[in-house]
Amino acid sequence: MPAALLRPRGPLAQTNLISTLLLSLCLHTGPVTGGIMKADEIQNGGGDTISHSLALVQRLEALLAQGNGSDVALRVQTVGAEQVKVIQAHSLMLSLQSPVFEELLLSRNGTTLVLLETAECAAVFDKFIRLVLKLPSSLDFVLNCKHTHTHRYLYCGEISLCLEQATYLHKLATKYRVQGLQQGVTQYMTQNLATNSPSGHVVEWYQYALQTGDVALRDSCLQYLSWNLSSVLQSGEWTTVSNDLLMTLLQRSDLILQSEMELFAALEAWINQNEPDALTAENALRAVRYAMMPPRELFRLQTQSPVLARYQESVRDLLYQSYQFHSASPLHMAKYFDVNCSLFMPRNYLSPAWGSPWVINNPMRDDRSTSFQTQLGPSGHDANKRVTWNALFSPRWLPLSMRPMYSEQGSTQPTRVDGGRLRIIITPATSSADFAGVSFQKTVVVMARKQGKMVVRHVYNFHQSTEETGDFLVDADLHRKMSEYLVDGSLHLHIVVKPLYQTLIATKK
Repeated sequence: MPAALLRPRGPLAQTNLISTLLLSLCLHTGPVTGGIMKADEIQNGGGDTISHSLALVQRLEALLAQGNGSDVALRVQTVGAEQVKVIQAHSLMLSLQSPVFEELLLSRNGTTLVLLETAECAAVFDKFIRLVLKLPSSLDFVLNCKHTHTHRYLYCGEISLCLEQATYLHKLATKYRVQGLQQGVTQYMTQNLATNSPSGHVVEWYQYALQTGDVALRDSCLQYLSWNLSSVLQSGEWTTVSNDLLMTLLQRSDLILQSEMELFAALEAWINQNEPDALTAENALRAVRYAMMPPRELFRLQTQSPVLARYQESVRDLLYQSYQFHSASPLHMAKYFDVNCSLFMPRNYLSPAWGSPWVINNPMRDDRSTSFQTQLGPSGHDANKRVTWNALFSPRWLPLSMRPMYSEQGSTQPTRVDGGRLRIIITPATSSADFAGVSFQKTVVVMARKQGKMVVRHVYNFHQSTEETGDFLVDADLHRKMSEYLVDGSLHLHIVVKPLYQTLIATKK
């Protein structure tokens, strides 16, 4: 057995190991390269400082690769597999980065630590351990999605990461409580939700986050799926959605998709592919908002959909209410029924009847305006009624809190000023008695190019002006040509108008 592995334990052992590591670093061949920081770059003053941090990181990596000063052998095994991976490491570095490793090292017998891992985690364990042994105290490390140059995270704080490795590295970081790496991989996964992969990965990451209790990752995945549902429905990933995730999505009103018909078609495909039990299928079909479909589409579904024919009894009441909704005046129907329930509430539909796309070139230059039409409401009674909307985009609008106070002669109109906020105002071109009993929620969907494809970057809901949200594109920094919110210098928006009927009078049936 090498002499480096035969070391006493306790404070003396740690002192000896530190000395060995320092000696190994000093004896490492190659010139010491670094830089000298000027005195005015040092916050606390006191003269110049010499920075050789990069050289030190490189030497730590070489120390790991060569096994110099190693005092522990990590034996990584998988149950039921003969293959064993042995990694020479340094107990001091492991203990500094992982409290779990610290406990294991204190209770070990001998110089070998046996670790049982799944086959997938064992496959990336050497990458994980090399990351842990060079992990800095802060989150100042790099996660790159590359297949080349496998960096060692624990020693040097860098790693090349691929989509298929993310969950297994996250599992190891969670198991051994390497918090910096755990947060870093979560950040990597959040930033790569839009990355193309052969079979998709967002649904898998959502299920993993749900199992491990990673709330931030779970919410990021759920938001991505909700905001980009049309593309998800058209991918092979859709059929892998679990029963619980399916119901979670179907119950949301913030789904962004072309129409409710698109959602029903995807649900029908999911049921045919997964063959769920009757209760699951019935609950899913009852979450469809049939009232948001025109009567002609409802008739077609009832006569042509095998899934609806099979479960029609479970949704008969919803179909009946939907036909009532389309045949009667919403104002009259609201006297007898609750029209504020989800059945009568639109989602964020991108079809022309509900709004319009808006591409704003050079958004920080001038005020811009556009006009578009929407259907007055989803009810068939309002199918032929149109509302014309005027939309104004201003890059420098004086916030409400900074406007002049009202005077006896009247109020001063808000003005555009340098340093003001971005703002969109959406108002009807004319007023009408048909608006009675209807409120209009406006939604601005902000698109951006990420990982080579267009995805939803942000969603803002308001009634008349984005000033109601208080944070409209506050972090967009549209002055920069390379802003993540711009696509070839343009701001890509989609305005959605959601008419919501209100219950005006409650009467006994």
